[in-house]
Order: sequence, then C-alpha cells, then structure tokens
Amino acid sequence: MHSHSRAYRIAPMLMLVLLLTVAGCRDNDPTFRIFEKPIIFNEEREQLSLEYMKARHGLIADRAVIDPRMIVVHWTAVYSIEETFDIFNPVRLRGRANLQDASTLNVSAQFLVDRDGSIFRLLPDTTFARHTIALNYMAIGIENIGGSQAPLTRAQLKANAELITWLAGKYDIEYVIGHHEYQDFQGSDIWKETDPAYLTHKVDPGPEFMKKLRKQLRPLEFKSGPD
Repeated sequence: MHSHSRAYRIAPMLMLVLLLTVAGCRDNDPTFRIFEKPIIFNEEREQLSLEYMKARHGLIADRAVIDPRMIVVHWTAVYSIEETFDIFNPVRLRGRANLQDASTLNVSAQFLVDRDGSIFRLLPDTTFARHTIALNYMAIGIENIGGSQAPLTRAQLKANAELITWLAGKYDIEYVIGHHEYQDFQGSDIWKETDPAYLTHKVDPGPEFMKKLRKQLRPLEFKSGPD
C-alpha cells in the first residue's frame, strides 16, 4: 500500500464508509488521486480466498495474491458508494445462492469509482478479489457506481482511463476487458475454472463504455481478447 499523505476527519458513524486518505498522485496529473477505503481482509477472508483459488482456479498458494496481467471493468448495479461498500465489506457472501454454491467468499474488487470520478482502493492492487469467473487469479477489478438505470459518466470514463494507465505503469498488463467480455476467454490458456458449467451472464459495463475507454487507451495497445 502507498503511504498516506493526507487524512480527512469524518463522523464516527461513517468511519468505515467514508475513510478518505489520499494514496497516490500521478506526477503529470495533479488531479489524479486514489483514496484508501479498505474492506475487511482478515485471516478468514484470506483463507477463503486461498480455498477459492484452489477449488475454482486449480491453483495452490500460500498467500492470496495475484500477478496482474488483466484489468476487468465492471459496473455495480448499485447506485451509491455506501451501499456498495456495505455489500463488499463482509467476508462471506450474503444471498446470491448461485454464487454461494461455488464459494462463500464474498465478491469484491480492488478499486471502486464513484460517479464523480473519485477512485477508491478497497484492497491492495495485488490482493486476490472475487469479481470475474475464471480470471480472478490474474485480474484487477475496477467497479464503477452505476448500471442500466444510471449509465456510467464522463468523469468515470476519465478516471478509469487514468487508473488503468497508472496500473499499466506498475504491472505487466496485457488485457483490458469489460465484465461482459469475460467468456471470450473460454478455451484459452488463461481461462482457469474447474467447473465448465460455472458461468454467469454479464452485461456490464457494456460495449459503448468499453469502446470509449479503449479509444482513450489506444496508445497502450491492450488486448481485448485471447490470442
């Protein structure tokens, strides 16, 4: 994690939800910031993550970490930071029986982008998060507040482009995809899901948003599908 450069005082009842600590600044863009807003990642969550990696991805590891090669862009279909945080924060999944059959590990992502473009880090970049079937082991997830009833904003587009560019400067990122594109990797060497029947239909964040995002990221020449 990056060292904290500034902390904001907030009401105690909102401490977990609205913890805003400046974490990063790109030298060429003083408006780019990442705010730390950590969800719970304790021994239980790490153990469930390790069990998920073994059962679902066929990978045995000592620590729940990833070597990022992909970024997956999502929308939350939940329309506030507070509600989204409250969904991701618990260690174990609540509801969603179809997902619980695969694992009780809760869904989450490394990053969350609010509608005004504010970027929050929920987990360290390389900490394992459950957000994309078969690809979690190599993918950083970026969740965006919005959905079909609230299309993602220009500010979110800008923030995603800046965040992905920043991440590509730190890690060997080859692929940038929308969640709705994840099944394109079935049959490729990087698809790691032990149960071929474990699939869910996704529409987020949609072709229009990804087209605009890829236009901004074009100089970086990311792949959008398997070789």
